Amino acid sequence: MSIITEGEYRYNQLIKQFPSQAEPAFESAEQQELVWGQVWGCDNDVGQIRKVLMHRPGDELNVVDPTKRIPGINAFGEVDKGWYWRGDVIPTLAGMQAQHDAYAAALREEGAEVVYVDKAAPGKMKQVYTRDSVIAVKGGAIITRLGPPIRRGEELPVTRTLAAMGMPILRTISGIGLMEGGSFAWIRPNLAVVGLSSRVDREGARQLAEVLATQGVELLMVELTGYRLHIDGTFVMVDENTAFVNPTIVPFWFLEKLKSLGIHVIEVHHEDNNWVVNCLAVRPGRVLMSTGLSDHTAEQFDKAGISVRFVDYDKVALGGGGLHCSTAPLVRDSL
Repeated sequence: MSIITEGEYRYNQLIKQFPSQAEPAFESAEQQELVWGQVWGCDNDVGQIRKVLMHRPGDELNVVDPTKRIPGINAFGEVDKGWYWRGDVIPTLAGMQAQHDAYAAALREEGAEVVYVDKAAPGKMKQVYTRDSVIAVKGGAIITRLGPPIRRGEELPVTRTLAAMGMPILRTISGIGLMEGGSFAWIRPNLAVVGLSSRVDREGARQLAEVLATQGVELLMVELTGYRLHIDGTFVMVDENTAFVNPTIVPFWFLEKLKSLGIHVIEVHHEDNNWVVNCLAVRPGRVLMSTGLSDHTAEQFDKAGISVRFVDYDKVALGGGGLHCSTAPLVRDSL
């Protein structure tokens, strides 16, 4: 009796002629275009921005009640419902929409395709800050897991929108992991940083690091101070070798790391508006920034050969996020 049937033999020979192929890698341009229709993702924060996810403020803001003033802390909110709004003023929806529309128009003029979240999650009044729900890495997206209950659920419409476009989703942060995209930044194509805070725990950072490790990317973990939420309030790359930094919030070792990498640091000045660090590079040496840069810092940008386009965004920023927070780059050119 034969040790193998004729059918099994022929099957084995067939599979040998059509073997599986591990290479080229998933995130390679060849595989991305073949399987996913285009090259997705980012491996830096300053390459020409090609596609960006945004959300135009809408009905989800109806949850904000101007009669619910919280005494003593300069804010509005309802703890039981989970929403809050900082400051003395709640702007009109029309005013926020006008500023957001102008920002989107500026991004298009700078070469980006603007993709909108299909529909905000009901009552998720911070959906406009799309940066926090998704992190684009080489070949696709990581869906995050937002920290506070008022934001938990923004991830669903973002996931729907990306899936409808055909963008690969490489991971969704799960378990007890917390991760928000505003606390992630690329430094080099093989080096990134995440700010640990009340919004980003070590488990979330571990899951992020797992994905990056498959692509040969090292993830630095920086402890942010006190109740600071995201690293994009203190550090942002504005050119391939230039960073804009608030040195009072990041640890000294991180500043030394930037120096060792040959990265020129432009430090904020006490006359700068609070939101200028929350800016967005649209290509190397070209930055969109909220108005309010001091003459001192403007001179430093000019010396570094970096041009700045100012965008009025104070009304949207009152909700707790600036220009950087309001954009989630999905595709950038590699450097």
